Amino acid sequence: QVQLVESGGGLVQAGGSLRLSCAASGRGFRNYNMGWFRQAPGKEREFVAAISWSGGNTYYAGSVKGRFTISRDNAKNTVYLQMNTLKPEDTAVYYCAAKGAGDPFSQYVYDYWGQGTQVTVSS
Repeated sequence: QVQLVESGGGLVQAGGSLRLSCAASGRGFRNYNMGWFRQAPGKEREFVAAISWSGGNTYYAGSVKGRFTISRDNAKNTVYLQMNTLKPEDTAVYYCAAKGAGDPFSQYVYDYWGQGTQVTVSS
């Protein structure tokens, strides 16, 4: 089992940057593919980015590609989401999640979830 705790959210002006972290505890972090999802008020949770267990493969939603970067440090049991050129529409609660196999874009294949961190981008 894996426990996930996100941090790094906050309030930032449009055009600014934030780096989210997701610290994992428990066994087998390096065996899990990791993802970031977000949920804005009144909207469904949506895929943001994912990274394979080795870090060799990354995936991004079209809306964040070129602005966000996902990475991981298996020695630190941590996955990161660097968010640059933030826009008001990026405002949401951001969640990290862990999974074994399956479509990295689908939230339904993720087995473990953190409680989320709020990101608010002001215009």
